[in-house]
Amino acid sequence: MTFLWPIALFAGSCIAVQAAMNARLGQHFNNAWLATSYAFLTSFLLIGFVLIVTQFKSLSAQFEQLQTSAIPWYLWLSCFLSVIGVGSMYWLIPKMGVGNLMSYALTGQLLMAMLISHFGLFDSPQKLLSTTKLVGATLLIFGILLINKE
Repeated sequence: MTFLWPIALFAGSCIAVQAAMNARLGQHFNNAWLATSYAFLTSFLLIGFVLIVTQFKSLSAQFEQLQTSAIPWYLWLSCFLSVIGVGSMYWLIPKMGVGNLMSYALTGQLLMAMLISHFGLFDSPQKLLSTTKLVGATLLIFGILLINKE
């Protein structure tokens, strides 16, 4: 797992760059939600193309085996959280700046991830909260306050 951190770091930087770019696109559109729609539509088309090109033969078998009735209903609602999270970022970046927004967004993600892991929600591997993790979260919050102090 130690070799995966550079990929995670790169993925995080991609999120910051695309958020800044799409926020700017929203300013050109005069509508952050239109930029969000563009981002989701083009992402859907791109990932659809990648799936077809790389996994065409296995896709039909996967669809045949898929039993949607076995999927918990609440998992289908994740799209709403994506729209709220991404759309809000595109709307907030011009008001807060990409650095400030990302620092708060990352804090929210990390704190929620700690709760999800602690309780093993959504069948996640359970990682109980510890004193060390709570101290780390407290330091993170203080760090974010310092980063955003003007």
